[in-house]
Amino acid sequence: MKKRVAGIAAGIGMLVAALGVPQGAAASERQAPTAAQQRQALVWGPCRDGRAHLTAVLPGARPVRTECATLRVPLDYDDPSRTVGIALNRIRGHASRGHLGTLLVNPGGPGASGRDLAKAVVAGLPQGVAGRFDVVGFDPRGVGASDPALTCADSRTFYRAPRPDQVPDTRREEGVLLERAREYAEACGTRWGWMLPHMTTENSARDMDMIRAALGESKISFMGYSYGTYLGAVYATLFPDRLKRLVLDSVVDPRDVWYRSNLAQSIAFEDRHEDFLRWVARHHPVYRLGTTPRAVSAAWYAMRERLAGRPAQGVVGPSELDDIYTVGGYSDAVWPQLAKAFSAYVKRRDPAPLLGAYRKHAENDAKDENSYAVYLAVECRDAPWPRDWARWRTDMTRANARAPFLTWPNAWYNAPCAFWPERGGTPVQVRGGDGLPPVLLIQGERDAATPYKGALRMRELLRTSRLLTVPGGNHGVALNGNACVDRRLAAYLRDGTLPGGGRRSAGAPDARCPGVPAPVPAGASVPMRVPAGHAVPGSHLSSR
Repeated sequence: MKKRVAGIAAGIGMLVAALGVPQGAAASERQAPTAAQQRQALVWGPCRDGRAHLTAVLPGARPVRTECATLRVPLDYDDPSRTVGIALNRIRGHASRGHLGTLLVNPGGPGASGRDLAKAVVAGLPQGVAGRFDVVGFDPRGVGASDPALTCADSRTFYRAPRPDQVPDTRREEGVLLERAREYAEACGTRWGWMLPHMTTENSARDMDMIRAALGESKISFMGYSYGTYLGAVYATLFPDRLKRLVLDSVVDPRDVWYRSNLAQSIAFEDRHEDFLRWVARHHPVYRLGTTPRAVSAAWYAMRERLAGRPAQGVVGPSELDDIYTVGGYSDAVWPQLAKAFSAYVKRRDPAPLLGAYRKHAENDAKDENSYAVYLAVECRDAPWPRDWARWRTDMTRANARAPFLTWPNAWYNAPCAFWPERGGTPVQVRGGDGLPPVLLIQGERDAATPYKGALRMRELLRTSRLLTVPGGNHGVALNGNACVDRRLAAYLRDGTLPGGGRRSAGAPDARCPGVPAPVPAGASVPMRVPAGHAVPGSHLSSR
């Protein structure tokens, strides 16, 4: 999941409630929201965030209007007296017959806004499917237009480039990065000590059920990408009989939240970076960076070393370079631009394309800092993290020997969890409960942000699920250019039809679709299509 709230860390778990009730406790064991909260009526009106409130025209010249509302939910579900606001938007279905209820969507993170995703889903689905749902996006607690929105640092200062090199050579350099992580954690605790205990995936799942109730639905459908797959799985565990359809795309391993999942991510990103190097080597006549992956890798690390001494145009140092090229682990579509910038710098000493790639893909602002604050608030609180930095150093040194591309950048992105003011709790144990409908899992087989084994594990736990895979490593498959996947998705949403069937093989999918063609080095920048919410390290990493 992260721009690094989509990029690297993958993690989520649960915490122990303030009154000693485990977060994984059944709904009947917790104090329910008040009757007034349960009956809460949503007041829909024009969106006032300056973005999505006007009528838009989707393919086929069908106009749609996005409307917005705010839902008050309990800060603490063990004491529903205090509330926070959840920002929602909705695009209502237009079908006069065969209405299928509400499709709630989430793009990942944690820390990503779901309101833009609602529009993308309506635009991407066939009209005969999209028109049968009310598609609802939401900003999870602490995110975006929700109230309050977490922020722990001045983004202009915190992200000022060039940042310290994320791969320390000495204990002194490590100490600089460690202090940066400690200061960020302490700042979050100072500003948000009253809210941090309640920033969990479980509480977000309960917020989703409040959304369902406020919409007047006995059941909802849910589509989540990346971290959103974990959120959806937790909802399915707590409220299995309140789901009509469940789509989980780019699946988090629900048993590895979150420290171990980040280690696994670093290995997977190494493999994806090697995929990129092989692609560049195949196109040596264009980029002239080497005819073998080893030669291209040597050129890449030489570029990184040179930038450590002289950042490109005073901005792109080694940490910014890591952030830029981590984006290539999420989507092949950006490879031509990344290779062009790489070649221009190495062969012509031209830094302009590298700076342009940074501005487009890795430069962070206040919105990114909000996402990062929420990312940490959720992942650090969901599950236990090592509090002894010696453990981190040992684990990262070992992983770095196998996966030098992203191990240390990923570690520093998550390092505030070593100092977080609220200790991690007990994650919800994901499982398929009675009443759970058939579930569609979608996965790229070389996905780096959410490695393939996580989808296999989720299929074991949600026994009504079927796994559809595609070759390649693009993160976020559905509605992202693969016509075969999109047909399967539309069929499932329309009538519950799952792909595959018959006897399962433990390590194999239930069905496969062809992958999309590899990009060609056309020389032009190709926009990266990553579902909202996948982030990238440092300035960039996120979860899923």
